[in-house]
Amino acid sequence: MFEILRRDGMARIGKFTTNSGRTVETPTLLPVINPKIKTVTPREIYEDFGFGAIITNSYIIKNNPALNEEARAKGLHEMLDFPGIIMTDSGTFQSHMYGEVEMTNKEIIEFQKAIRTDIGTVLDIFTEPYWTEQQTADSIVTTLERTEEAVSLKGEMMLNGVVQGSVYPNLRKDCAEKLAKMDIDVHPIGGVVPLMEQYRYSELVDVIMSSKMGLNPNRPVHLFGAGHPMLLAFATLMGCDLFDSASYAKFAKDDRMMFIDGSFKLAEMQSLDCNCPACRGMSIEAMRKTPKNERTRILAMHNLYAIKNELNLVKRYLREGRLWELAELRARAHPAMLDGLRRLRDYQEFMEKFDPISRDGAIFYTGIETRGRPVFKRYADRILDRYVAPTKKAAIFYGGQGKPYSRDMAEMFAKARKQGYTPVVLSPWGPVPAELDEMYPLAQSLFPDIEDFDTTSESEEITLEFLEKHFEETVNGSELEDSEGEDVSELDLDIRRAKAVARYQFGLEAADALFRGTIELRKSKKTGKIRNVISDGEHVLSMRAGDGMYTLRMEGAKRIIASVPAPHMRMAVTDDSVPFVSQGRNAMCQFTTACDENLVPMDEVIVVDKNDTPVATGRMLLVANEIFNMKKGIAVKIRSGSDEE
Repeated sequence: MFEILRRDGMARIGKFTTNSGRTVETPTLLPVINPKIKTVTPREIYEDFGFGAIITNSYIIKNNPALNEEARAKGLHEMLDFPGIIMTDSGTFQSHMYGEVEMTNKEIIEFQKAIRTDIGTVLDIFTEPYWTEQQTADSIVTTLERTEEAVSLKGEMMLNGVVQGSVYPNLRKDCAEKLAKMDIDVHPIGGVVPLMEQYRYSELVDVIMSSKMGLNPNRPVHLFGAGHPMLLAFATLMGCDLFDSASYAKFAKDDRMMFIDGSFKLAEMQSLDCNCPACRGMSIEAMRKTPKNERTRILAMHNLYAIKNELNLVKRYLREGRLWELAELRARAHPAMLDGLRRLRDYQEFMEKFDPISRDGAIFYTGIETRGRPVFKRYADRILDRYVAPTKKAAIFYGGQGKPYSRDMAEMFAKARKQGYTPVVLSPWGPVPAELDEMYPLAQSLFPDIEDFDTTSESEEITLEFLEKHFEETVNGSELEDSEGEDVSELDLDIRRAKAVARYQFGLEAADALFRGTIELRKSKKTGKIRNVISDGEHVLSMRAGDGMYTLRMEGAKRIIASVPAPHMRMAVTDDSVPFVSQGRNAMCQFTTACDENLVPMDEVIVVDKNDTPVATGRMLLVANEIFNMKKGIAVKIRSGSDEE
């Protein structure tokens, strides 16, 4: 059972529970335990490092008579002295390393059941990066057949269904879609170790993203063989939930230490600037002089601490809505990682479906790659499609640094408006109409004062398209002379702003329904910002101070329902759920019957019954595809129900 608790785009913090009742919070890493060589014991991994799950190799255990007998008699958990979740590999990686294994898929599945693993793995075919497309496609057929066989045999054991497909995105997606229809529990993405070893991170992005496009979102995604600290933020950003690492021990054996910016040989390091519990108080000279076996153990523990510390940081950034920022920073550890980040922009449209409409924190620009974030595409699309210019003449202003621009450049804007011009600021986002400059993400972003060429070029290109679509005349605002024209009233400016935000957030038709008749705006006495929108005496909207966007009131919801056809902004629930949701209880995935596929996380949503009658308003936590596939969890965080109004 997998439940999404928090999210930042495709990244998610989840609760994964096995059939045995053991639970782990994702994202997490499963240290690989060699059943023959326990450099760090499983009990230490659980108690000292806090890893709630491990992975070990059932093929090795089966082929060792002593381990085979002990595992069958005691079960894996007692044998390894590990109380958490245990996943077992099947021998597929051994086939990649050493050739075909002498074991059938049925034999390894039955053995994994016999040793009472929590999650077993199919004996899939490891698809090599150098294989032809036809060779890869043929091997996938075998993998899928073996997975179907394993499903019929698994019993109470949970099962890994491994996505294969070499470097062919079409085959990866097709394999993932077929696996998504099977009764499996975890979706590992396999065959990627050679790509990581060869620093082919742009191809790794294609592999992960094409797989995610086909997978069932109610199952955690495991990136097989990925466990280096510098990769964790980036892979989590793409929606991977589980990782594993044998490298912590292998690198230690070779006197290599993991850090967030790479792995380094002890012999080549100039100093040991690490304060982890394993290294604390040791100099580089003392580490080198430590006896080999003891040194291997110390370095393995260091590597585990490095992984654990980075995972904790990933979770913090994820909770704070800043994971993109961390991934961008980590990508600069190696040029190949930067290639991967740049390739991710090719999937901007797909990722936008999962990107929240707003976040709590500011957007920090870390380089041109920041423009690959989905929020940039969303803003560009919406100002083209959802903006309505109050006049047909635009005055362009450049270089405004103070935010919001309408306050920093108030006198220049007023001069432009007297002459019938709409003020538009050319910013790193592209064009910013004055009516939108207090809204997320425009006011909640920080860019360097010295712009790079790419940002200037892209923002100018978007601005040109925007001006051509919405205006008939354009002038440089700084060249306008004083005029005797009439000032636009403060009320009219406020109404322009209120309508523009509603159009951007809800769409043109919904905004028209909300702003009809006599409009009254209630403003904060302290800040002067809009707080409530009253239309024909009805409180329809409240504007949030944090992001300059609206929360939808029930009266506003009723207007949208009456004026805009379904499914716009709706999520329908079952009859049994209506009484609870109408009283303010959260709307759950398992009681949802329909949902607007265009809604993104943190969007305002109207919960309706089967007759399209509004019963509550709230904010989306999941998207439609996730809601209909999840077996448990909150779909919408309800703010107010119809019975509470």
